[in-house]
Amino acid sequence: MQRHALMASATLAAVIAAGAAGCESDPCRSLGSGNVDECLRLNHIQTLGTHNSYHLQPSPALRQALDSISPGWGEHWEYDHRPLVEQLELLGIRQLELDIFHDPYGGHFVRPAGRLLAGEPEELSEPSLLEPGFKVLHVQDVDYETTCWTFVSCLEEVRDWSLSNTDHLPIMILVEVKEGLLPDTLDFNPTIPFPVRAEELDLIDEEIRSVFDEDHILTPDYVRGGFPTLAIALEEKGWPTLGSARGRILFALDNTEIHREEYLRDHPNLEGRVMFVSSPPGEATAAFVKMNEAIRDEDLIREYVSRGLVVRTRSDIPVREARSGDTTRREAALRSGAQWVSTDYPEESPFGSGYIVRLPGVTGPARCNPVSAPPACRSEWIVE
Repeated sequence: MQRHALMASATLAAVIAAGAAGCESDPCRSLGSGNVDECLRLNHIQTLGTHNSYHLQPSPALRQALDSISPGWGEHWEYDHRPLVEQLELLGIRQLELDIFHDPYGGHFVRPAGRLLAGEPEELSEPSLLEPGFKVLHVQDVDYETTCWTFVSCLEEVRDWSLSNTDHLPIMILVEVKEGLLPDTLDFNPTIPFPVRAEELDLIDEEIRSVFDEDHILTPDYVRGGFPTLAIALEEKGWPTLGSARGRILFALDNTEIHREEYLRDHPNLEGRVMFVSSPPGEATAAFVKMNEAIRDEDLIREYVSRGLVVRTRSDIPVREARSGDTTRREAALRSGAQWVSTDYPEESPFGSGYIVRLPGVTGPARCNPVSAPPACRSEWIVE
């Protein structure tokens, strides 16, 4: 008995000693400016994004015409964004949102009905609109002004900037498929969007891959690695480190319901897919979650972030906070720990309210995540 007890004690002592030695050799045991790329992970930071990042507001003549049809119709579209490259370079934006319409033959969106309402030339003078491929705009016919007309051209702007700034923090691009119809009570014949299902969703992946090399994208396969599901990979391994995620682009599908189901058809673990899908805990694809209601869902966002998921939320609704100056939603979004806080106002609101969204306490594009970052994290260490 005594011999076995002595052997057990010796074994326990050896285990403790080995564990202590392992801690001492762990490069992340002490976090500092020199090892943040190896010790912080993608989910440990918080950055700003923009909502409808391509958006330019309708012309005054078109807004007036829309208001004559339905008072206040165009009011929520009174916001503009800089070109994508300027957002990345000058404003430190690290999450973009692109709305896309399927245009399989080309020319489907070249004659917006709103131009006739506004007394403007019928056809847009943009040659790329005549080519097949996904087009970037908010609402067909009535809110169609954009800084980049095609999905590919928008992606090329991001790619070229990224290749010129290879140490940048990961950029997330949220892709929303559009196919909604305008009200049937209008005084004009609206453009009918083409439907988007599994085959068209495959084409979205193809357009992304036509622009970005595989090692430029942070794909679900890359994150999952050899694990059977994304959920298990994040539980066992976690998100990639900042060092391995720098210079990469992550894509996520904004749509849920039918588009999400179609995107997952034949790809239940997102095998071979480019985009993540919004999936809460408990699902095999649980990694990214879209949670736009920062006030209502602040506690739930915090819970999901603490469980290792990455979340996108919004700090304002066009153009509510920009006019009122109310910061309640903004503060909830920043507190929640959502990795991407999306706004229409990374620069001060033009409505005189003083409303603006910035990461508190930092001048760079990211800060330590207030929920998921290690306690020793210092935002000034997260640089590009």
